[in-house]
Amino acid sequence: MSLLKKTFQGAIKISIRSYSANTGLNKPPKILITGGLGQLGVECAKHLRGKYGKDNVILSDIIKPSTEIFNDGPYIFADILDFKGLQKIVVDHRVDWLIHFSALLSAIGEQNVPLAVRVNIEGMHNVIELAKQYNLRIFVPSTIGAFGPDSPRNPTPNITVQRPRTIYGVSKVHAELLGEYYHYKFGLDFRCLRFPGVISSDPPGGGTTDYAIAIFHDVLRKGHYECYLKPDTRLPMMHVRDALRALSEYLEAPNEMLQRRVYNVTSMSFTPEELADEMFKYLPDFTLSYKPDSRQDIADSWPQVFDDSEARRDWNWKPEIDMDNLVKLMLKEVKEKIIANGF
Repeated sequence: MSLLKKTFQGAIKISIRSYSANTGLNKPPKILITGGLGQLGVECAKHLRGKYGKDNVILSDIIKPSTEIFNDGPYIFADILDFKGLQKIVVDHRVDWLIHFSALLSAIGEQNVPLAVRVNIEGMHNVIELAKQYNLRIFVPSTIGAFGPDSPRNPTPNITVQRPRTIYGVSKVHAELLGEYYHYKFGLDFRCLRFPGVISSDPPGGGTTDYAIAIFHDVLRKGHYECYLKPDTRLPMMHVRDALRALSEYLEAPNEMLQRRVYNVTSMSFTPEELADEMFKYLPDFTLSYKPDSRQDIADSWPQVFDDSEARRDWNWKPEIDMDNLVKLMLKEVKEKIIANGF
């Protein structure tokens, strides 16, 4: 190997490490989050601002933010279908990392397939081309919905057949493959995690796993919840704190540690019945009924147990919040949210 080639490779490694929060080299990354007012964006911004500084994490969306969100740190309008507008943001704000959350979730996407194609697929084309053009590190979340009825469900390994039957799942497989292609073809620093159902105190946003959020809101407000999945429907889940920690640790991992560009991550798997049993320990008087709808078919095609052994092996991923802590956290956080919102 020539001296020039060795020097060049060394420079690449130094550049990559310089973005890690743990090295203390150079300045922290400037991060843009698209779809920032969706399921993960606001909490992700708070988490990363705590690490990299308030002004280094820009939240963006096409929705008017609340006063609290606007005052919490930089917020700008960004339409992911407007390539030139995104280009201007990246240049004006000297963005280093792009976290692309913009997407229509599973149940909502099935109700408006043409819109889901535009947002989930055309939007992905824009941000990945932008990341290539400006040499950004780009993170795109994927999902258990990227698997289908032909995939092994218990456990679902990192690499297996993927034939999803929702436009949401199809768009996520498309994102995974396109990102991997751009990595191998152009050297793009593409990173993707397949998340299970992510549980937070925010109101449910239209995902099939969102029963595990809705149950807390309805039980604390009304004392009753009617579940749209069967009681024995097992799905992988994780609390938002674990999801954001996984995202952050994966973004910081040096490239030489990563054997793949797409990894499964998870914390636990449970059924609606098992979740309710855990909640009864703290709220013994609520009632629960079941009325499965179209989301049952979606859930029946998804993994029951997620195998995330490759993430644990390659970049030391390990969840911290178990089932009991999940229920305690959710009861506390949802109760606080209800009080804060006055209902």
